[in-house]
Amino acid sequence: MFKLTLPAAAFALLAASPTPARQIPDPASVATLRDDALANDHYAWDLVEGLTTEVGQRLAGTEAEARARDWAVRNLKALGFSNVHVEPFTMPVWTRGAESAEVIAPYPQKMVVAALGNSASTGPSGITGQIAYFASVETLAAAPDATVRGKIVFIDHHMAPTQDGSGYGQFGAPRRQGPTIASKKGAIGIVVRSIGTDHHRNPHTGVQDFADGATPIPAGALTVPDSEQLIRILTRGQPVTMHLTLVSEHHDGTSGNVVADLPGRDPSLPMLLVGGHLDSWDQGTGAVDDGAGVAIATAAAKRIMAAGHPLRTVRIVWFGAEEPGTFGAAAFAKAHGADKFAAMAESDFGADRVWKVDTRLGAGRKVEEDALFAALAPLGILKGVTDKAGGSDLDALVDAGAPVIALRQDGTRYFDWHHTPDDTLDKIDKDQLRQNVAAWTAMLAVLSGGMTEPKRPVRR
Repeated sequence: MFKLTLPAAAFALLAASPTPARQIPDPASVATLRDDALANDHYAWDLVEGLTTEVGQRLAGTEAEARARDWAVRNLKALGFSNVHVEPFTMPVWTRGAESAEVIAPYPQKMVVAALGNSASTGPSGITGQIAYFASVETLAAAPDATVRGKIVFIDHHMAPTQDGSGYGQFGAPRRQGPTIASKKGAIGIVVRSIGTDHHRNPHTGVQDFADGATPIPAGALTVPDSEQLIRILTRGQPVTMHLTLVSEHHDGTSGNVVADLPGRDPSLPMLLVGGHLDSWDQGTGAVDDGAGVAIATAAAKRIMAAGHPLRTVRIVWFGAEEPGTFGAAAFAKAHGADKFAAMAESDFGADRVWKVDTRLGAGRKVEEDALFAALAPLGILKGVTDKAGGSDLDALVDAGAPVIALRQDGTRYFDWHHTPDDTLDKIDKDQLRQNVAAWTAMLAVLSGGMTEPKRPVRR
């Protein structure tokens, strides 16, 4: 993923402008907002339902993502946010075409495959080659080139579900690094076991980049059941031949970040930045990844708006083009690297309940942290680490020193649907979605410096 280094001095905010203790809202008022969101919020559901129904798939840089930006602008304005606008940027665009996989010998049968992002195209006639099997990226890297040259590589793995999703870093290697290694060893193509924890016959796509001058080759992901079937065929001891068709195109295009503000009473204070990413892969409707995320962050900000006028400005960003390489994050960091943020947070791990909060607010902000932990505890949220947090669209700013909070969601189910045709609205549990909004509302209430002219919570 893209990393942009910014001057750490641009984020010397913690000593300069922590929230004074007198500006931390009364715990009872925070609890009222939190509990009302838990019981009554419908903003988040309305947003994710509308986005996935009225727009659907939102592949970065395509006409569909452009329609999503227009939809976002209309809806953010309708919710009452200010300064709603799009900040466009250019990017390379990859789109998929026809795709299929078929074992030709020794046991002919069709399999289900999806091209990985930035895969080279086989052309409509496809390619045919003998399968070279590897149990991991490490075994592929250690293999003699002669065992790979002219073949279609297949990489297996055994990713298991975890609450924190920690397996994704390790077991994502076949997708991320496998195509480059296979290309350098002379493979004509590669298929990997989908980076998922399900046993559905749905392939998990995802981005990969051919690094270090590697020649692009066709690269796809087989479903988990088809991968296990291919292994059973391979264990019979005969050479296995596959015909693989992965048609794709590359061109230049435009994406953009959608930005909106909830203005604070004191615009001189560093802002709070919240958001998620608007784009999705092109198979499902991007409900879990990341329609839910932008909906959660926006719904929480709307509930703060309905409660009164916060001291700090809350800035909402629906990032564009996260999936193909955090292009929106890079564009935002370049445009806003000098802006001051009191804290930032991103929701991009589905819609299941928040179970832990990690922070990295820095020195001198223990009062805020303690208030945050206390406000979240009644939701069953545990205190995590206080020296590390982040998010894919925030990492460039965080690496430069910006303070950050991560409300960690339960990821046990997440990689069943991640990057698949199964990423659809029915996977979202409304009760867990409301718990997310309640947590985010409490977080914003604590860090926004308190509201003036408090109103009774608006129930929708």
